[in-house]
Amino acid sequence: MLRMFARIIRTGIVTEPAPAPGDAGLEPLGIEVRRAIDRRFAGSLAIRQVDAGSCNGCELEIHALNNPYYAVERFGVHFVASPRHADALLVTGPVSRHMEAALRRTYDAMPAPKWVIAAGDCACTGGELGVGYASCGAVANVIPVDVLIPGCPPSPIALLLGLRRLLASCSV
Repeated sequence: MLRMFARIIRTGIVTEPAPAPGDAGLEPLGIEVRRAIDRRFAGSLAIRQVDAGSCNGCELEIHALNNPYYAVERFGVHFVASPRHADALLVTGPVSRHMEAALRRTYDAMPAPKWVIAAGDCACTGGELGVGYASCGAVANVIPVDVLIPGCPPSPIALLLGLRRLLASCSV
């Protein structure tokens, strides 16, 4: 135990510093998203996230949206466990053949109107795997997609920008 503490003391802090408040325009972007959500969804946008076969890089960035710095729930964006409660479907990764039926069932279980967001280069284009025996490729090859958010992985700010693009394009 003492050796572990000694190593911790020798190593020191290895994390990067937190961004400065208001960095990268988070607050203005969040307020804009919040106003669009209030206009179109009466207060909250419920998102069901599906990992269709990703490396989990995109999921880490999506989870960062819920951390204390980004705290996306304060802008009215909520992640839900059931597609029956969702307004939008956020899909990451190239769609593996094993997830194809599950993704279609999730999409079909959502109430209308429904929107699909493909997040990450793999979800947008199929990534390195493309279409093959184990992969259907891009999400658009399986279900209709409304918004593409490129990046490997897309940053939390890029995800918020994609949500803003979705809210600008959707009509309720």
